[in-house]
Amino acid sequence: MILGDKAIKERILPYLNTHGTVNPASVNVRLGNTLLIPKRKLFGIAIGEQIQYKRIELRESETYRLKPGKFILGCTKEVIHTPEDIAFHVDGRSSIGRIGLFIQNAGYVDPGFYGSITLEIYNASPNTIILHPGYEIGQFVFQEVSEVENPYQGKYNGQIEAAGSRMHLDKLEQRYSFYAE
Repeated sequence: MILGDKAIKERILPYLNTHGTVNPASVNVRLGNTLLIPKRKLFGIAIGEQIQYKRIELRESETYRLKPGKFILGCTKEVIHTPEDIAFHVDGRSSIGRIGLFIQNAGYVDPGFYGSITLEIYNASPNTIILHPGYEIGQFVFQEVSEVENPYQGKYNGQIEAAGSRMHLDKLEQRYSFYAE
């Protein structure tokens, strides 16, 4: 069941440091101050490889110009500690999507997560899009989850700014037979 505004105010806001707008079934979240730009590799990136990033810290008055077809990581200003019976989706606001800015492609957050949310930001527009910290760029949609035995304790728990991919920590060879010798 997706939580409505009354339930969000009662059950979620005590766990979420926000000044964002509470909507009928979501909470708007703001762009944070840190951005990560993946460093280009001459021969490409292999799935499972450790990725290097250039980190940018924006002041509240600064902006970042995201050119068409470019990808960066950002984060939410909001830090959340989800209760063990609540999960949520990170979605883009439709006003943002309508200018060609996609803010995530891996937007599910498990119960028990603590931290800010890293946003995958892509400019699909033919125009440069100017980003600035504090703008309501996305939204969280909460849902109840039953019978959680093991809340999230994964590799992204505790992140407080934009966090790059940690796929290099995955143990794929233990999970997939095509990696076996």
